[in-house]
Amino acid sequence: MPNPEKGRRALPAGRDRQELATPTAAVSRNGDAGQNWALGERPGFLIRRLHQIHVALFSKHCGQFGVTPVQFSLMSALAARGVADQTMLAADIALDRTTTTGAVKRLQERGLTRRVVNAGDRRAKLWSMTKQGAKLLGEMQQSVREAHDATIAALEPEERALLTGLLSRLVANHEDIETGQIDAL
Repeated sequence: MPNPEKGRRALPAGRDRQELATPTAAVSRNGDAGQNWALGERPGFLIRRLHQIHVALFSKHCGQFGVTPVQFSLMSALAARGVADQTMLAADIALDRTTTTGAVKRLQERGLTRRVVNAGDRRAKLWSMTKQGAKLLGEMQQSVREAHDATIAALEPEERALLTGLLSRLVANHEDIETGQIDAL
């Protein structure tokens, strides 16, 4: 059975994980007693923390490939499209164009993507996968699946499907929110 404490960060002296997840009495600026909203009850905090955990598991399972989760997403989107500009790729993986361009260029430096001339607009940067990039993407599939499975390993199969469905619904509900500037922070 996995050790739930393994790999956890140290907490400030005198604090425990249950304390972070439990509301505590507080006094507001106007002197009224109230309840703090415990971190463990905040969806945003839990989503961010789960993202951190997933990135760590991705690194553990896929580190030997030298590809980040964002780069893997870009490679996947590019493989699906064949050829795309950075605006399309950014939209596909919900990143800003500047971050997307930097990541694709880093993949290009490794010989995994290449710039393609756009006959319609020579200033526009189009990208495609190289044979080496397509090969690496294929080699990564099993390890990436293991990372994703490890992220949700504590859930039963029905719960995994429910979580994925709920996350998809939340993302779809907020698709109109521009996240590009936030990602760069």
